[in-house]
Amino acid sequence: MFISTKPLLKNGTLTLNGHEAITGVPDNVFLTPLTDSSAFLGATSSQSSSRHVFKLGVIQDVRLLSLFRFKVWWMIPRVGNSGSDIPIETQMLLLEARKGPDLDKPNDPPSYMVFLPLLDGEFRGSLQGNSSNELELCLESGDPAVVTSESIRAVFVNYGKHPFDLMKESMKILEEQTGTFSVRETKQMPGLLDVFGWCTWDAFYHEVNPQGIKDGLRSLSEGGTPAKFLIIDDGWQDTTNEFQKEGEPFIDGSQFGGRLVSVEENNKFRRTSKESQDDAPNDLKHFVADIKRNFGLKYVYVWHALLGYWGGLVPNARDTKKYNPKLTYPQQSPGNLANMRDLAMDCMEKYGVGAIDPDRISQFYDDLHSYLVSQDVDGVKVDVQNILETIATDLGGRVSLTRHFQEALEKSIASNFQENSIICCMGLSTDSIYHSKRSAITRASDDYYPQNPATQTLHIAAVAFNSIYLGEVVVPDWDMFYSLHDAAEFHAIARAVGGCPVYVSDKPGHHDHKILKRLVLPDGSVLRAKYPGRPSRDCLFTDPVMDGKSLLKIWNLNKCTGVIGVFNCQGKGSWPCLDNTNQNHFSNGAEVSGQVSPADVEYFEEVSGKLWTGDCAIYSFNKGSLSRIPKGEQFGVGLKTLECDVFTVSPIKAYYQKIEFAPIGLMNMYNSGGAIESVQQSGDSTGYNRRILIKGRGAGSFGWILEREAEGLLHKWKGRRRSEVQRRR
Repeated sequence: MFISTKPLLKNGTLTLNGHEAITGVPDNVFLTPLTDSSAFLGATSSQSSSRHVFKLGVIQDVRLLSLFRFKVWWMIPRVGNSGSDIPIETQMLLLEARKGPDLDKPNDPPSYMVFLPLLDGEFRGSLQGNSSNELELCLESGDPAVVTSESIRAVFVNYGKHPFDLMKESMKILEEQTGTFSVRETKQMPGLLDVFGWCTWDAFYHEVNPQGIKDGLRSLSEGGTPAKFLIIDDGWQDTTNEFQKEGEPFIDGSQFGGRLVSVEENNKFRRTSKESQDDAPNDLKHFVADIKRNFGLKYVYVWHALLGYWGGLVPNARDTKKYNPKLTYPQQSPGNLANMRDLAMDCMEKYGVGAIDPDRISQFYDDLHSYLVSQDVDGVKVDVQNILETIATDLGGRVSLTRHFQEALEKSIASNFQENSIICCMGLSTDSIYHSKRSAITRASDDYYPQNPATQTLHIAAVAFNSIYLGEVVVPDWDMFYSLHDAAEFHAIARAVGGCPVYVSDKPGHHDHKILKRLVLPDGSVLRAKYPGRPSRDCLFTDPVMDGKSLLKIWNLNKCTGVIGVFNCQGKGSWPCLDNTNQNHFSNGAEVSGQVSPADVEYFEEVSGKLWTGDCAIYSFNKGSLSRIPKGEQFGVGLKTLECDVFTVSPIKAYYQKIEFAPIGLMNMYNSGGAIESVQQSGDSTGYNRRILIKGRGAGSFGWILEREAEGLLHKWKGRRRSEVQRRR
């Protein structure tokens, strides 16, 4: 029997590589093949509208993972096994393909299908399920005047046997097909990724001030973990707020009614003539120069919103009227309103935003960024990015407006700053993601909430799962954290395996330097892993937060080793937008057990090489144990709620035929193997002067495993030795 392996829509059934994906596909849905494994899905309607909901067919009895926007700004995962489990505003849908008797052998590993809703013309697509297990496509422009009756390339579908290869290949195809975004590996990486940082937000919130910043930088440096990049978050700008009067009781949310008065700093960071004796610096430039000189900072970033500030610009003010801001009241889409409300968004709907004229946005960004450069600021964190989809009426729609603003923003960054110095934030919508041509770092989760114990585990799980998709376009930013906190090590180990920026938001003097020294080298650099940290294959369709039985494993690679972080996220919190009554109740503190294997590290062949014996050295950081196991074998791990461990996985290689050796790296660091730059053998053919040369960085206890066969005996060593910076052995 002949079975087509190409995407095929026939008799109401969509098949990919011969595997059934959707059944009951309506006649108004059509397929446009692209490659041997991929295609576009489209749909047509008898009527033109600015918003359509098309039924695509039935999905059931299959393991699936959705990544969906639960708030207007942010995305989280959800797993399930039918169309009714797919939430509104799904932006990535991954299925485990069913095995077929004519296609697969019983022991074959699973294969995968991915559905990616796209931007098609001026319309944005998202996926959702209904109670009949039907997959639906929501197509909307965000402007009642922008209408259509069909979309030809609304959803991209692809099939593959390797989930991470599938995502990489899919995003590369879409990069080529759309021309609107670039994949991560082609982008210039900002220098701050490889050094330790400090953000002022959770340290001060809006009360950030020059002296407090100096105090925080000093206490980090004196503890042996100097910050090399600084983010001066919200609180430095020249703003006004008619909804929050001085001396009146604070109204929660009124801060989101503030508007920008000028592109310059406020009086906390600038000495005025009337206050010549105060503690304020002369201006922002003098302050930045001072902290760079005294604390060895390499990079100083400042925060601003996409529209300048939360409430945009003050209309008709002296320094803002040239940007022609117009008071606009945001309107959320039905999809956003169906999920979780957000205080910031609700308040902006109430107070309005001073939206910058699209024709003046390039001028605004250039004025703002050129001023910051004149003050020796090195880059910006740009927040509140998804606001554009809510103010797109009469401006051509959300897709067109986002494209215009994103192009202006990235052009200004490239013209004014060096090293692609931007961190994007509150922008986890496909409107923004598929217009990311240059931006290389994007926040991958809702905020870190130090005062909320129920969000700590959700934060880690959300970023890991979001990185499956987001990590192909940008380096996911895991956000700041407190080093002195009940969940500090949980967050620290996640950053160690995340391949992400590493920065805290500690209050001055409130640090756990023991934890920080496991992340940060004395020179302020960090041992960043190569790729975005993502869940292992056997975690893809499990719920590590609420199923009561699953651990979360996050894998990554260094130059010479692999690394696996294992986390118990059960028992502390519940996913939003979910009926929790049917979920397993898990006792807080109870132990969860799972299996870990060197095979959990994907692309291990990048570090194993030709000399690999097939075995691995496994180093448990928290237990301090070192063992040898074959790559395909497993070992057990048991962890209580908010407990975690990190395992260095080093390939044991045969040098000079009789010496089997694997370096572990700096055993005092969470990502021990990240300290190893290279391992080489050196010696002549006579057998004399044979050496194994290891190049690394950092200081501490260097570990290894070595076995040597001589005269019929097998000698084994497990060792450690104090290492110095850049020392060769």
